Amino acid sequence: MGVVGDLFLLFGALFCALGALGLVRMPDVYNRIQAGTKAVTLGLLSLLVGVAFHQPAWIPKLLVIALFVLLTNPVGSTTLARAFLRSGIEPWKRGDKR
Repeated sequence: MGVVGDLFLLFGALFCALGALGLVRMPDVYNRIQAGTKAVTLGLLSLLVGVAFHQPAWIPKLLVIALFVLLTNPVGSTTLARAFLRSGIEPWKRGDKR
């Protein structure tokens, strides 16, 4: 059980790091929002599964955290993207300079 938990923790940390890298490397705010939201959500859920393997007594709390993340991340990223679009920030097009 400990090895499986460690693998999930490693997988989750990797996805969180890739999400952070996506925030730096993507050309515009819309791509950055997607990179951050998608990768970090998957990374956090993997981290929660890894913690559940190590601490089975925490599973109810971890489920509440996972539900909260699954409900708030898409709403938050959509709200941010809509606010950027309404403020006049244009999406990046191929050939545009960063």
